[in-house]
Amino acid sequence: MDLKAYADLLALQSGVVSRRQLLEDARLEAYDIQRLVRRRDLVRVYDGVFVNHTGDLTWLQRAWVGVHLVWPAALAGDSALRAADGPGRSTRDDSVVHLAVDRDRHARVPTGYRLHRMSGFDDRVRWNTSPPRVRIEEALIDVAVRKADDFGAIAVLSDAIQARRTRAERIREALDARARVPRRDFLAGVLRDLERGTCSVLEHGYLTRVEQPHGLPTASRQVRDSRHGPLYRDVLYAPFDQVVELDGRMWHDSAEQHDADLDRDLDAAVERLATVRLGWGQVYGRPCETAVRIGRLLSARGWLGQPSRCPDCPDSAALAG
Repeated sequence: MDLKAYADLLALQSGVVSRRQLLEDARLEAYDIQRLVRRRDLVRVYDGVFVNHTGDLTWLQRAWVGVHLVWPAALAGDSALRAADGPGRSTRDDSVVHLAVDRDRHARVPTGYRLHRMSGFDDRVRWNTSPPRVRIEEALIDVAVRKADDFGAIAVLSDAIQARRTRAERIREALDARARVPRRDFLAGVLRDLERGTCSVLEHGYLTRVEQPHGLPTASRQVRDSRHGPLYRDVLYAPFDQVVELDGRMWHDSAEQHDADLDRDLDAAVERLATVRLGWGQVYGRPCETAVRIGRLLSARGWLGQPSRCPDCPDSAALAG
């Protein structure tokens, strides 16, 4: 029995160890394992997987148990992101541990675990992490495509980039390497937006989610204003002197960028143009409510119409100007 190897395994794996590791790495005999279980030094969790205490399992221990149950395996999706976030930062649902295995594997997992069969499995896993987990860029894509709405997908990507867990170009490279991904074009556009700080996806979203479905006036877009720059107004309702600037940046900018935005707004005010700034939440998260508010702004500046109801408008939406 290699006591050091045994202790190292328990320390590395949060007190969780597999029968295979005890026999091969720690050089225990079957009767050694039986003795440890009898003395309660090890407690059986599932067949072939043990933990070194008798209390409830932590999330990390549950994760290790799952990896050993279907080894070779790795944490996937939300669980991979949860592991990357570390303790104390999780706002994710811990009730299910997501596990990835090779696409050709067939395995069953107990309640509380969910299995994901993955092509190119070996290359998409970081085997040196504890526990092994799918690379963060791959996990982000998996979680984003499963979100119920576009804003949820955007939040998954932008939060990880803001927290400096990865970069937009790395996620885009992982996306490009996949053969089939739901909502590929949308996600690629968002990543380009996050990578460059431009608003192309957001501008399209404002047109197709806010303005057109709710019967707002047709605005001019990317209107060149050579008096102050030159610069371009994202959306201009010229008859009503109303500018809508679409800011696709998901976190605080530098002082210079913030200062430039303030200059743009000040220049617009000098020209008697009212300016509002909208972000991803207003356009993709709450487009119907945003349309109501823009309609009220335009009504106050002379528009005689009012927003109309789109198929997605909640029944409680007050669309009257």
